[in-house]
Amino acid sequence: MNAVDLRRITRRFSTTVIAVDGIDLSVPDGAFVTLLGPSGCGKTTTLRMIAGLETPDDGEVQIKGRRMNEIAIHKRNLGIVFQNYALFPHKSIFANVAFGLKYRNVPADEIRSRVKRALDIVRLPGVEERFPSQLSGGQQQRIALARALVIEPDVLLLDEPLSALDANLREEMRVELKNIQRRIGVATVFVTHDQGEALAMSDLVVVMNKGRIEQMGAPAEVYEQPRSEFVASFLGNANFLPAAVQQVTANGIAVMLEGGDGLLVGDAARPVTPGEAVRVVVRAEKIEIAAPDAGGLPAKVVDVDYLGSMARYQMELRGGQRVLSLVSLKDRALRLGETVALQIDPQHCRIL
Repeated sequence: MNAVDLRRITRRFSTTVIAVDGIDLSVPDGAFVTLLGPSGCGKTTTLRMIAGLETPDDGEVQIKGRRMNEIAIHKRNLGIVFQNYALFPHKSIFANVAFGLKYRNVPADEIRSRVKRALDIVRLPGVEERFPSQLSGGQQQRIALARALVIEPDVLLLDEPLSALDANLREEMRVELKNIQRRIGVATVFVTHDQGEALAMSDLVVVMNKGRIEQMGAPAEVYEQPRSEFVASFLGNANFLPAAVQQVTANGIAVMLEGGDGLLVGDAARPVTPGEAVRVVVRAEKIEIAAPDAGGLPAKVVDVDYLGSMARYQMELRGGQRVLSLVSLKDRALRLGETVALQIDPQHCRIL
């Protein structure tokens, strides 16, 4: 049994605005599933329909095999952490964490032991008598997580809970959150627009765009084998090269780029035939830069961004296409106008 099943759910805000457009999604028990996409893509609306904060216009929401469309939010046994944490400022940390247990008629002794256990899980023991204003942003985030976990939920819902933290704390909490989820084993649905968070934390990444699912899969699969230009561009630095298929062989697909240079592509998202116009995607970090006589695609450096241990180069191919390359600065940095050869392993190229 899956923790969550969404069956063709749709949410319309008007006749012209469809926030979620008939999506299907299953969240396996114990899995960490991330809804990833730009603002307005429907990811938060999807999370709110699972929570019961929005009602689907069509389709069905199931939790642990039970239809939830007509079930109120407080009867769904869900732990929810919002972007702003939503802690009660006038209540102690104990009262904040215990809030959900009081309304479940849990005995007082059990409430105390479960609150203590939840605070131990988030590594904040002994703060029961403090108030939210006495804690840092990262500590408040942990308290919101403890409040969500103390009820022993069937599903944990996280709506961009790290976005209010500074960069260093966000990195630390990302690791901590994933460790807690693994330790407890609760199915988790996480909403973010941050690609790094999605790739680092997830068992399953669901990339959304305009209310629909563009692609879902394991982080490595979605990153390395994008099915569409949107997925490839949203996840990392991608180059898109117009080309024509020359030959399909056992070793790969030979294509010709604009300007006449040849390239061997290792994979395609769909069957292709000789003569067909295609678009090839290759990640910026997969392009190696070599001396002009080393073999590869002739190119000229037209822009340089120095990033400390890395450099981002904008290259121009003979056909005029611009290619982005992100490389480690092992040796000297390249100069503007310098001529190089770009070497691309076929396994790192994909026809969309």
